[in-house]
Amino acid sequence: MKLKRQRRFEAEISTASLNDIMFFLLLFFLIISTLGNPNVIKLLLPKSSKSTHDVSKQPISLTITKDKVYYINSTPVPFPQLEERLIAATANMEEPTVVLRAESSLTVQDLVDAMSLGAKLKIRMVLATELSK
Repeated sequence: MKLKRQRRFEAEISTASLNDIMFFLLLFFLIISTLGNPNVIKLLLPKSSKSTHDVSKQPISLTITKDKVYYINSTPVPFPQLEERLIAATANMEEPTVVLRAESSLTVQDLVDAMSLGAKLKIRMVLATELSK
């Protein structure tokens, strides 16, 4: 007499440890992403209601502090030499893009001076802002 089993064998995949692995990967990438920020000059950026992120792959950062000190990628540059340094920095780029990071306490004229240089050199200027909450 042949007896049949009452229960069939079904393959199972244990996913209990996947939550832990995903948590550690998320934590790892969050920590690494904060270390990879090239902008080490602390500024209080102006606020905006929208975030857009359509800049070229390696934009150049032009930072203006509240003391009107200009930085190109963390290198201080006097304003009279700013035009020639921007030309040198964007020489090998197809679509030169400069991210303008200006302190929120600066006047509009300071922004217009920097952006008019970009228009004169045919460089795409993008104003960096903080997302308002």
